[in-house]
Amino acid sequence: MLSGYSFNDLASIFVMQSFAGLILFSVFLLMALGLAIVFGQMGVINMAHGEFMILGAYTTYVCSYIFAQWMPALFGLYFFIAVILAFIVAGTVGMFLEWSLIRFLYKRPLDTLLATWGVSLILQQIFRSTFGAREVGVTLPDWMMGSWNLSETIQIPINGMIVIAITLLITIVIYGLLYKSGWGKQVRAVMQNRTMAGDVGINTERVDRFTFGLGCGVAGVAGAAFTMIGSTSPTAGQQYIVDTFLVVAFGGTESLGGTIASAFSISQARSILEFFLSGSMAQVLVLLTVIGILMLRPQGLFALKVRR
Repeated sequence: MLSGYSFNDLASIFVMQSFAGLILFSVFLLMALGLAIVFGQMGVINMAHGEFMILGAYTTYVCSYIFAQWMPALFGLYFFIAVILAFIVAGTVGMFLEWSLIRFLYKRPLDTLLATWGVSLILQQIFRSTFGAREVGVTLPDWMMGSWNLSETIQIPINGMIVIAITLLITIVIYGLLYKSGWGKQVRAVMQNRTMAGDVGINTERVDRFTFGLGCGVAGVAGAAFTMIGSTSPTAGQQYIVDTFLVVAFGGTESLGGTIASAFSISQARSILEFFLSGSMAQVLVLLTVIGILMLRPQGLFALKVRR
């Protein structure tokens, strides 16, 4: 697999593929953060999580079109506005879904799985009817194109660095909300003992709604980031939902640090292996490795220790 490459070639390949893995890691992490909030904190298996990512991607696409047609002078700034709008749109739809459906299915994981799978099919059809079945892509501003030449053989895409920066910012904000704010304490109190949290005055229904909306909103931001590395289609979210569940399960469903470590290790392994092998073979090898580790440690890499 490594024959025919010099040491300098291999070093350049590993640096380039590692950075490509960081871009994939950014999408994985944003998706997994949203899913970890919904699944890890609330116990809801949201099979429509991928469609919330695509909702954010289509929001970015529409924002790109509007700025290109009617506000060309501000086109260079549209992506940052699109990220905010993607979070708001996906989060609002998520809160509506929690209010209209999910709140009736708590503590019924199989029912939430089937219901949200139906929601994913409905959203896919809405996307298909609105935007068509073909893939669409956004137009990036000129300043986001090109790459930074680290050396003669290593080039770092500028849009990739922007995606990584956005992911870092979102991760810091999520950490602050969950572990450093009063609202985060309420979320963790509801997760640990819903009845007791309600008895001490916490509005558990409001906490559930905003928590679900936050998870879906972060998925929308992942969709905005996704537009910078791939085209958007009604079914594109299904390509990432399995990987996202894998990241969350591998890292530990209730561990933010585990989610980050899991997303990083899986994305880096896939990116490097895809250069030397086919994409499908790389995914199979990573999947088999993760399954083997989960067989030895089914609670995930960084599961929280609890009293039993």
